[in-house]
Amino acid sequence: MGERKRYAVNGIELDVIEAGDPADPAVVLCHGFPESAHSWRHQIEPLVAAGYHVLAPDQRGYGRSSAPRDVAAYGVEHLAGDLIGLLDATGHDDAVFIGHDWGALLVWDLARIHPERVRAIINVSVPYTEWPAPPTDVFKATVGDRFFYILYFQEVGPAETEMEADIERTMRTVLWAASGDAFEEQPPPPPPAEGTGWLDVMGARQPPATLPAWLTEEDLASYVDTFRASGFFGPVSWYRNLDHNHALVKDRPAPAMPVWFIGGTRDGVIAYRPGYVEAMAERLPDLRGVTMIEGAGHWTQQEAPEEFNAAMLAALAELDGRPAGSR
Repeated sequence: MGERKRYAVNGIELDVIEAGDPADPAVVLCHGFPESAHSWRHQIEPLVAAGYHVLAPDQRGYGRSSAPRDVAAYGVEHLAGDLIGLLDATGHDDAVFIGHDWGALLVWDLARIHPERVRAIINVSVPYTEWPAPPTDVFKATVGDRFFYILYFQEVGPAETEMEADIERTMRTVLWAASGDAFEEQPPPPPPAEGTGWLDVMGARQPPATLPAWLTEEDLASYVDTFRASGFFGPVSWYRNLDHNHALVKDRPAPAMPVWFIGGTRDGVIAYRPGYVEAMAERLPDLRGVTMIEGAGHWTQQEAPEEFNAAMLAALAELDGRPAGSR
């Protein structure tokens, strides 16, 4: 699946899975929460076979990458700076960035802050969003006194304590609850915010004793190892910078480079928001295509790797003018 390397970038160190010829065009794979570079295990070899140099970092705060104990250190200018530093360290002027979940949010903002370094975008699960106000204000106006995990994550301490108490249980619960296997056509109403934790909501329906078919015990062990090494302060602090990030990019133009989007029809991020994906056609000047994978949940590239890889390689083939999957 590639070689683990460690790069000093932007004042920190990143653990990176690297594969392929450094002389080939770069593809940077940006994972989400709560994940790691391991979430791209099914994509790395096909990308190398198609002629790309693949870089999949455990991002700032995750695993054995640097994890500063300062909330402000997880603002998007620092997260984007890490990825630009990784390009510099590996000799690339630019790259195709593929982001999932929080990785998608980062890539959207990266493309607005450093457009000259982003050759194209293939984002997953989280569409391009133009917030009308600071995001936490939007969430507060929407949910009132009901629980919403991003608002719960804003205070330092409770989320970390809850998730770190039993990391294996946390990962089993979250990976199942957000998957297509657990999807509900009509989700239950959120409970009151007072006295509710994230795992109370994610674990409201007990996960089955066996893992879903797309997740092995070895995969789960990799994720557990990631968060035993790093804890959850850094990963959750990405959420604590949402308003800061909004202020930083809100007046910048939308990404103008070629964009593709891949989502799952059972992904709770988009399944309950009619028009969310479709709105990108009006907001992005060069949206090349949208692929929705039937039955896939939030962990799109892990749950449906064959369908995902076909869409990913077709986008890259279109970008580079060659048959899908060929060098």
